[in-house]
Amino acid sequence: MHRHTVHTIQQTLLKRERSVAEIVEDALARAEEVQKHCNAFTRIFAEEALQSARRADEALAGGKPMRALEGVPVCIKDMTPIAGHPPTYGTWARARNGAPGEAVIVSRLKRAGAIVLARTTTAELAFSSFTATERYGVTRNPWDGRRTSGGSSGGSAVAVAAGVVPLAEGSDMGGSVRIPAAACGVAGFKPSLGRIPMDILPTPCDTISHFGPLAGSVQDAVSFMAVTAGHAPADLLSQKRPFRITEAAPGSLRGLRIAASVDLGYCDVSPEVSETFHTVLDRLRAHGADIREVRLPWTRAVYDLWATHWNALLCAMAEEFEDTSRMGAPLRRCLAQGQAVRARDLMQADRLRKAMAADMAGIFEHCDAFLCPTLARLAPDADKTDADFEDDLPDGRFHAFDMTHPFNMLSAHPAISMPVRQSGDLPVGLQIVGPAYEDERTLALAGAVERIFPPLPLPMF
Repeated sequence: MHRHTVHTIQQTLLKRERSVAEIVEDALARAEEVQKHCNAFTRIFAEEALQSARRADEALAGGKPMRALEGVPVCIKDMTPIAGHPPTYGTWARARNGAPGEAVIVSRLKRAGAIVLARTTTAELAFSSFTATERYGVTRNPWDGRRTSGGSSGGSAVAVAAGVVPLAEGSDMGGSVRIPAAACGVAGFKPSLGRIPMDILPTPCDTISHFGPLAGSVQDAVSFMAVTAGHAPADLLSQKRPFRITEAAPGSLRGLRIAASVDLGYCDVSPEVSETFHTVLDRLRAHGADIREVRLPWTRAVYDLWATHWNALLCAMAEEFEDTSRMGAPLRRCLAQGQAVRARDLMQADRLRKAMAADMAGIFEHCDAFLCPTLARLAPDADKTDADFEDDLPDGRFHAFDMTHPFNMLSAHPAISMPVRQSGDLPVGLQIVGPAYEDERTLALAGAVERIFPPLPLPMF
């Protein structure tokens, strides 16, 4: 079984080798198989997807031009409203607004010709780095079912990694696109703040929250961005400038100045991840990149103050529900912490963000990109929780799982996780961070790296 991309799907349509209906039927069959092994979906829209596919076939047969994502099956996270299908948010609690309007990102995917195949599992209210809920159970890693898929967009990552769809939507407030992308071995992109309108939050002015694609390749992530980016009134912070797809084409690594840090100054990184990261740096040097390992002055305060902001935002999100007592105990603990947050605590977080931004600005004065691991360790066992990765070790290092949260604090900087190899059976992700608001440039660099480290094959089960 081969991994299908946006390009290969559309080539089969152009050559009339397959119909959209056949593509969707194959995706639905694979979804049923993946569901048995990984539990990646909360709902599969089989009949609706096939109806949309038949309409697309009729339009193509009638001579209508092919749209950017014509016939491409996609999945939507169970946090994001679809017309006629309100999300459950992974919780038993009841949302006060039972039928929210369709999210801008979903409408744009549909307008580009994408076929919405299914809803994917999420951590409850997207609060966790592990996708496991009382309502839907555990979403498992397609490479090893004993391991987590990551979170909170775990189902979307599994759907792409296991070959159900080439693209899935995710949301990222602390790494919820990049964490599962790294754990499952696909590309996951957090665009710069406001590049894709974020219209599912109770506030229009949050500054750590992003929509982004889970994709089988960097080029597929580019295709996703090309149809979803752009201003919408529902998001006051959304950017007006168009996404320039030609500027995201892969270039050469030769002569690029790339800063790198294996630990961000404070994270305990496992030997497997550290070894892989330094092997990647050596490969990039061999292809002409000028790698400059740097030291950052950051401490675990980055995590703690990110959590302050995130828990406060979770409290605002929870107010949209009628009965928070039906939420899981770990989420309720986060809500209790969020209720204790004061305005001065948020200002303290913002002061740290200012200092972090100055650190990154100093790096980008002399470098074109910044690299670090996406995760500090391989995907943990599926029964672990975030609480297992919040301790200080005897040597003073932070026992982290993810290394993504700093770049939600630095929300203007785009960041992509991409698979660079496997350690045993499990993927390892490389995180590429670009200059502020330079999404196309960051994707172009990721595409160049992908030529050296091509996408992983499909896991077989």
